Amino acid sequence: MDSARRPILFVSLPESGLANPLLVLAEELSRRNVPDLWFATDEPRREDVKGISVGSPVEFASLGEVVSELSAVTWNDEVYREVTQSSRFKAHRAVIRHSFVPVASDAKFQKLAAIVDEVQPALMVIDSISGFAIELAIARKIPFVLSVPFSPSNVLTAFTPFGKGYTPWDFPVPHTGFPRRMTLTQQISNQLFKWRTLAMFLSPKMSKVLAQDTQRRKARGLPPLSPMARIENAQLVLCNSIAELDYPVRLPRQMKLVGAMVPPLPEAPDDEELSGWLDAQSSVVYAGFGTITRLTRQQVSAMVEVARRLDGRHQVLWKLPSGQQHLLPPEETLPGNLRIESWVPSQLDVLAHPNVKVFFTHAGGNGYNEGMYFGKPLVVRPLWVDCYDQAVRGQDFGISLTLDRPRDMDVNDVVDKLTRVLETPSFRRNAERLGALQRAAGGRATAADLLLGLPALAGGPQ
Repeated sequence: MDSARRPILFVSLPESGLANPLLVLAEELSRRNVPDLWFATDEPRREDVKGISVGSPVEFASLGEVVSELSAVTWNDEVYREVTQSSRFKAHRAVIRHSFVPVASDAKFQKLAAIVDEVQPALMVIDSISGFAIELAIARKIPFVLSVPFSPSNVLTAFTPFGKGYTPWDFPVPHTGFPRRMTLTQQISNQLFKWRTLAMFLSPKMSKVLAQDTQRRKARGLPPLSPMARIENAQLVLCNSIAELDYPVRLPRQMKLVGAMVPPLPEAPDDEELSGWLDAQSSVVYAGFGTITRLTRQQVSAMVEVARRLDGRHQVLWKLPSGQQHLLPPEETLPGNLRIESWVPSQLDVLAHPNVKVFFTHAGGNGYNEGMYFGKPLVVRPLWVDCYDQAVRGQDFGISLTLDRPRDMDVNDVVDKLTRVLETPSFRRNAERLGALQRAAGGRATAADLLLGLPALAGGPQ
């Protein structure tokens, strides 16, 4: 590699929750005219990568088409039901079984290896779920930055009883949705969660998968990696949250909490029609459940009834994907205070609007932190795995309420939770306080400063 070049290669799976924070960071580097920027992800995000070249160019590097095993958006309905079932452990197990597929990871590994051969990056910036990219960076001894769009404890807590972690042994295991202060029953269940995870990997079915992964590693010359390798081998870990949105944890020296990654706003300045509508309202409930959620006809009908019961007090803006809008009742029967959009040009612009008073969300990592960034209290319908962890923290910190039976979307429960959050000032005050802390963390600017200060980019010792 030319000694004057210091290419930076971003790598991410295509899911919005993983890719979007990295797109914001790459755009910030482009805005600062940092040269030699590359972004490797799947084909469906090509246009998104092209759109972030606001200064220096960001080159798109294709990882090919989406591999279904690695992308929750593409899972069929049967798998979706498995990974979103009410049993936290069974859902956790289903996610691992459907996503830990050595052949699928190896295909991405090979594509990325070819890109690395071409780009010769001085630094890689990798989302925390792209294990194939982390493996490649470690094997090639390429310095890398890890991007974590979850609460810090999500990547610092061991999932098994003998695994290394940075949290105490009695800390709530990720995906359990348990609070820090547990009942005796919860404490027992928390420990059993670790043992059941270990037992899962000892089962004949998973043992066969592990053997396949061992063969893959051997064929690629990859060393065995511990679960904490992604943290311990990273030059820098950028976590898109703040300490006050998680239970107290001991942070490794390389982990920096930079808050939500938010681009300059307005993100969609030409969207005058929606912004004008928001300007004309006094109180808006914004409902957006992420790109993975698939509602049933009963749940869609329940949401319509929720809006009907709020009529006269609050408007409801609901982002409902076009593929699910056939589940709606006839248009003439919809309440007048309900506005449905298949997509909003910028969810961030919506959350930033002062007339949006509450965010009804699934509480994925991005939604949880972005809601707080703009000081919006939450009502949470958790979808799966980490959503339950964010939901319980939000309740404990006085910024949100969680539905009693999220899968049911019970109308009375939803209306009760929304009304309580809207009419209890402490929820707004707590959210605004945490929003100020989020913004003070610096987001994209702090992340860019930290990244550009790494020895790998200065040409110094690595």
